Amino acid sequence: MREGGSRFLYDSFDAAAARIEANERVAEERWSGLEYRLGQIEGALDRLEKRVWLGVYGVAAFLLTEGAQVLLKAAMRG
Repeated sequence: MREGGSRFLYDSFDAAAARIEANERVAEERWSGLEYRLGQIEGALDRLEKRVWLGVYGVAAFLLTEGAQVLLKAAMRG
């Protein structure tokens, strides 16, 4: 029976298991960091896609407006 002192004096230390556990914790942190960054990239891509579609719709609206103006001018002349 142990009378006192540190448990580290009596328990054996398994360096391999501690190294594996530390590597697992590092891998988990890296994975969570990658997931966070991937979320940021997806958000940025969503915003970029919205901007591209806004530009496409803006160009389409401009072309339709110009076409309508040409038709109206032709109808007024003729």
